[in-house]
Amino acid sequence: MCVVHLRIRSMQPHALKIHWQKKPSYTSGLASVLFFWLSIFPLVPQSLGRQNPEPAGHVQGTAFVQDSKGQSYIANAKVTLKTATVIETETDESGKFEFRSVPPGSYILEAAVPGLLASQAVTVEMGKVAEISLELKPSAVQDSVTVTGNANENAPTSASPSGTVTASSLRNAPNVDDRAESILPTLPGVVRGPDGRINLKGARSTQSGALVNSANATDPATGNPGIAVPIDVVSSVQVISNPYDPQYGKLTGAVSALETKTSSFEGFHASIQNFMPRARVRDGTICGIGSATPRVTFTGPIWTDHIAFTQSLEYRFVRTPVNSLPPFQRDTTLTSVNSYTQFDFNITPKQTATVSVVVYPQRLQYLGLNTFTPQPSTSDYHQRGYQLYGQHRYLTGNESLLTSQFTYKTFDVDITPAGSGPYQLLVETTEGGFFNSQKRRASRFDWEEMYQFAPRHFLGTHQWHVGLEYAYSSYSGVQSFSPVEIQGAEGRPIERITFTDGGHANVTQHEVTWFAADQWTVSPRLLLDLGLRFDSDTVTSSVHAAPRVGFQLALTRSGRTMLRGGIGEFYDRVPLMIPAFQWFPERTVFLLDPVGQATRSTAYTNKILGSLRNPRSTAWNLALSQKVSSSLLLQVAYEQRNTAKDFVVSTADGPAGTGLVTLSNNGGQSYKELQVTGRYQFRKHFINASYVRSRAYGDLNDFFQFYGNVAKPVIQPNGQGRLPFDAPNRFLLSGEIHGPWKLVFVPVYDLHSGFPYSVQNEFREYVGPRNTRRYPQFSSFDLQVSRPLSIPMGGDRRLKTRVGLAAFNLFNQFNPRDVQNIEQSARFGGFFNNAWREYRGKFVVEF
Repeated sequence: MCVVHLRIRSMQPHALKIHWQKKPSYTSGLASVLFFWLSIFPLVPQSLGRQNPEPAGHVQGTAFVQDSKGQSYIANAKVTLKTATVIETETDESGKFEFRSVPPGSYILEAAVPGLLASQAVTVEMGKVAEISLELKPSAVQDSVTVTGNANENAPTSASPSGTVTASSLRNAPNVDDRAESILPTLPGVVRGPDGRINLKGARSTQSGALVNSANATDPATGNPGIAVPIDVVSSVQVISNPYDPQYGKLTGAVSALETKTSSFEGFHASIQNFMPRARVRDGTICGIGSATPRVTFTGPIWTDHIAFTQSLEYRFVRTPVNSLPPFQRDTTLTSVNSYTQFDFNITPKQTATVSVVVYPQRLQYLGLNTFTPQPSTSDYHQRGYQLYGQHRYLTGNESLLTSQFTYKTFDVDITPAGSGPYQLLVETTEGGFFNSQKRRASRFDWEEMYQFAPRHFLGTHQWHVGLEYAYSSYSGVQSFSPVEIQGAEGRPIERITFTDGGHANVTQHEVTWFAADQWTVSPRLLLDLGLRFDSDTVTSSVHAAPRVGFQLALTRSGRTMLRGGIGEFYDRVPLMIPAFQWFPERTVFLLDPVGQATRSTAYTNKILGSLRNPRSTAWNLALSQKVSSSLLLQVAYEQRNTAKDFVVSTADGPAGTGLVTLSNNGGQSYKELQVTGRYQFRKHFINASYVRSRAYGDLNDFFQFYGNVAKPVIQPNGQGRLPFDAPNRFLLSGEIHGPWKLVFVPVYDLHSGFPYSVQNEFREYVGPRNTRRYPQFSSFDLQVSRPLSIPMGGDRRLKTRVGLAAFNLFNQFNPRDVQNIEQSARFGGFFNNAWREYRGKFVVEF
């Protein structure tokens, strides 16, 4: 697949994002766009039309500490540039920071790490560069600086519960497959479920949003995240639960927002890593290649101070074993190429832009492999496509910003059986070729306009931003099913399922969205986030209003004690495979006698009950945080979400051998979470600890459980219970410790309740209440140790490298991934496919 990304880097803390999603018709949509522009035209400053806008300035410099050995530059220090608004960045590994396209004026520049602080006034002049060196000193001996505005020690950020993985964690934390999304489970409330998918805050992966540089990165057909960006270009990944900013929508769960790095305008840099393949070891013998994942990234200027580029290329050949299968029949095999190309433009002092292209085709052999499904009975998954993305930002005034963005994406998938022969479900295993084949072609075009107004002063300060988005999506696909036979415990056929011929489906959708938000600073201690979002689409032919409100209240003058919370309505998207359900093949179920003859049959018809509607959730949260000292922050938080009108599939028998397979909006879910967290940070070291008590409960017959990438042939009536990724108790510990000899230690300890599962009989019917039994408790301690290393290259030249070693499940705890849940099996209740201890080396070369 391919992504083109055009982005203008904002110099203001809040960009106006206009999301326009649904539109009942082209005429009404164009009329809405025209009305929007006519309505805001008088509000846009006249400078928008100037040919020669007033040039901005540039602030850059370094942050360091002074000791007996001289100056030591500080990496990952938080640097802020303050006036009426606040602009933030971090220092890089060399202690450098920069703010580009800064409007002329007087500012306060601050750099901080726990226990150390630097602050000084700076004046930005038109078209000039301000070079600043900040010496960080212990907070107690800092010179006093008078700053107008909010002087709270615990500055408010967002009322929405959120967690962020920084570039430092992406670089140093143990990451088994070096993917940005794979490190998200190090955040409280984010777990990798038994199907391998990452679930955010008690929601299925299809219910959460995924953004790459603010662009929708989901598959239009399924709603699953669909873009793979090489980890070397990622600057941060944030997970936001209950996002009260109305620019976020098309979800009933949380949203993950990935941001990439800006290309280097100063000079050329390159890195190469993972260029040594890892061996595949079976029975103590090396048998070929286990994985090869070389990556190369380079960035630099094309036209000094005007155009810079980044190119990252990653090849992945990865064999992932199911350890309970025979040694040479246990691997899934992933082959993929991820390419990310980005161009950053400084068009004028008031205009910047970014264009990027991502290409990420992949093939996964033996999708669905597990203890009870061997390689011949799985499928091969082949994905291809591309996405183009562009964004342009225009600073229309000192504190107002216009942002325009477009994306175009295709996402094509073919799923074919890996083996051949009749598909047979046995009590202990599966035989024959997989019963489902799919061909999907999907695409989406998005156009967004966003405008942030300059602050208005009335009963406090108001920061308005509004947005508009139009999206067009299409899906064309074929689902084909082969006959399925179920064998009982005695080894004879007991049931057969046949299907009609494959049906071809074509679905299109127009979406229009607009929103308005006000961040209202009532006083230095109280901030309100007010928002209203309207969504409409042609699949459901409906319009929804989603009001949201959040608050941040400093309970003490110092701001050390903060109370945050909010409540909001959220409406989900409708993945395009759902309205295509009515064209899917229909089934007939035969019950068989001991000699394999049919004794009874039921012909099922696919039916959508009522009209399709958008799932809706109501969510609220409350969090109390206490900054005990400059190094220790504690927080207690509670959040709850109730989802209605969720999509579920069920079956019902009718008269005279007939029945229905139904798709409806009758499902619901609930998620409750109590979270206690603490963060201790001293200089460059930090430790995060959290305990989460949660409950994820709801309807269990999710649509994509039966018609997704790994389809299931047997559909039972819908039921309720704990969701498959429910983990009621979870303790999480992570940190970053800088030891002697420049060693960096990053431990991650994850301890949580085992996931739930249901008991079935030989007909694959559920026995008793669903999801009442659980896997064993999960416990895993991962650790990565790394250090920078400089290798002499002759003369004054030195080669910069980073070497390290990562261990996963260091103490080799028993963490099974499969269970025998059929009660007629001799192995009933047994657990298999343990995740063994693994070691991975790390070697990065930088130029």
